[in-house]
Formats: sequence, structure tokens, C-alpha cells
Amino acid sequence: MGKNRIIVIGSCNTDMTIYADRLPKPGETVLGGSFKMFSGGKGGNQAVATARLGGEVSFVAKVGNDIFGEQVLEQYDKEGIDTRFILSDSHMPTGVALITVDQKGENCISVASGANAELKPADIEQVGELFNMSEILLLQLEIPIETVTYAARLAFDKGVKVILNPAPMASLPDQLFQCLYAIIPNKIEAEALSGIEIKDRSSARKAADLIAGKGVDIVIITLGDEGALVKEGNCYYDIAADKVEVVDTTAAGDTFCGALCVALSEGQSIEDAAVFASCAAGISVSRLGAQSSIPYRRELVPVGKNRTIDSYQS
Repeated sequence: MGKNRIIVIGSCNTDMTIYADRLPKPGETVLGGSFKMFSGGKGGNQAVATARLGGEVSFVAKVGNDIFGEQVLEQYDKEGIDTRFILSDSHMPTGVALITVDQKGENCISVASGANAELKPADIEQVGELFNMSEILLLQLEIPIETVTYAARLAFDKGVKVILNPAPMASLPDQLFQCLYAIIPNKIEAEALSGIEIKDRSSARKAADLIAGKGVDIVIITLGDEGALVKEGNCYYDIAADKVEVVDTTAAGDTFCGALCVALSEGQSIEDAAVFASCAAGISVSRLGAQSSIPYRRELVPVGKNRTIDSYQS
């Protein structure tokens, strides 16, 4: 294993998705949708994105001793993901997500965490050897926050770059920020972290400044069809999004995160890595499903082609 290996620690779910004309209101039933089932979970999505886009990735997760767990392990093996560190829980089922997607590609999601909630710090301690041979650790928040914090500290102490996608949003302990190389919130998560309503690039920069003030040098706020804002120290980069027909936004953020880690592991600058990630995410929203929407490396145009990056300093 090379030192450029990427570790993803996070959730593994089976996504049950209904495509409907619109999202139901509370207490309402919307008829006429179509149903599909996919492998998902933010951790699983990010691991698949990392593998498909050319990264060498190990996935640390916990599944149930059930048919859903067997199916996702089989799929991850086919993707070329190192699954030796995926644990099985004999008491809890594999996580399940119930997703509704409307005609505009917007979604609402409910998750039954199952075995994901049982991924504990002691489990991370057992795979500590993995940190000695890895460059980047990618984390999200569909597993217990104490596990996220423990993994981040262990990786930081071993010189691994820790990248956090703070989704779904949760209260983050101050000490977690001290371990981060970068944080990648979307607009809603950035607003929650900063207390700033993001209306434009100026307010996005203010939000990024406040988040960075918690102790992390690199802040990347993903802004959907508005692209992304990258803050690296005193420098800012505005990353434009490709104009595509949006079909389903599920896993777009996960695709962005996985792609960014791949590009960084290859030695790309943070701004070029964000361009690469934005391109990958743009492809994913034009397709149905979570992992089924994630592109392969051959589908991406070379970094910088037909792209501009607006950069400036504070």
C-alpha cells in the first residue's frame, strides 16, 4: 500500500428511493412514483467515488449480518475498495435510507442508522495500523461523533490529512477542528456552522472566515449549481459549476468529497482539486441514484479545460 492511500470512515446504507412529481408535505401521500434500490450511505458513496475516480481507498464501516450487508460488501469488492476493515454487527441491521426525489432532482431523506451507530472508537483503534500507510482520512457525520473525533485525533497524530464533510449537520466539539486539514460543508451546513446566512459570494466568504476561525485552514463551501467557494489561508477561489440538467442531487456532495481527496492525493493544488471535484459532482447530478450516479475517471475532462478560477486575497 502506498502512502497516498485514502481512508474513508463512515456510514454504509441501502438506499430505497422513490421518484415522484414532488416531495410530499407533512401528512400527505403522493402517488405515482417509481421505486429503485441502491447502495448508499455517505461513507459508502465517498468510498465508491474515491475508487472510481482513481484513488487507492480503504473503507472502515460497520454493517449488519444480513442480506443488505452481504450485498454492499460484494459491490465494494467489485469497485476495487479495500473492504478488510468493514466490520459486521450481529445485533443491528445494515443502515437503511428512505429517499424521495422530485422532478427537479431535489430530495428528502430519512435514515435508520442501524449498525452505523455501533461503529465505536474501539473499532477504530483496532484498525490503527491503516493510518501508518495513508495520506488522507475522509470523515462524515452518519456515525457517532465520538468515533469521528477519535479517528480524527488518531489520524492527526500520525500526520494524516483529515478532511471532514460535516453532514448531516451536528454539533461539533472544538477539539475536532484542531485536527482538520480541510472542512467541506454545503450551504446549509456552512450557515449552521457560522451563523451567517449565505446569499452571495460575499456572505459565503464571511461564513468561510468564521468557520476557519474555529481552527481549520481550508474551508470549501459547496453551493450547488453556483459551484463552490474555497478559502485557503488568506486566499479565496471561486469555482464555477458546469451547467447540466439536474436529475437527482443525491450523492453529489459525496462525489465532490471523494474526488477532492483523489486530486489532493495526486499532488494537485487545492483550487485544481476543487475544480476536479466540481466536474465530478456535476456529472453525478445528471444521473439517478447515489452510487449509481458517481462517474468514473475516464468521464471527466482534464482539470482546467474550459474552466476558470477567480482568485483573490483578503
